[in-house]
Amino acid sequence: MHALVLGLYILASLLILLVVLIQGGENVDITAAFGGVSQAAFGPRGTVSTLEKITWVLGGIFLVLSIILTVWATTHQGPSSVLQHSSRPSTAAPAQTPPKSPAPTPPTSPNPFQ
Repeated sequence: MHALVLGLYILASLLILLVVLIQGGENVDITAAFGGVSQAAFGPRGTVSTLEKITWVLGGIFLVLSIILTVWATTHQGPSSVLQHSSRPSTAAPAQTPPKSPAPTPPTSPNPFQ
């Protein structure tokens, strides 16, 4: 269930990025493109475009999924930091290693500068 919500969260965030990048600016319409006067600059815009509605819906979905993931993260029973998580002892038994033989000592010479 957690993976499904996380997947939807990532999908919603990517879709929001795409929809916002597709949308034009505030004063972008056909008259402004050809050097004319844009009516959007002098008054409120008439209707809400489909892309704006999609942005609002995706924003709401993103907000709800963010709250759900936050609640799940605070109710998770685990270590409170990454450092505590990494210092947890492992449950696997250590591997048996054969004892090492001592390293041979090099011969010593009477002259230390050789």
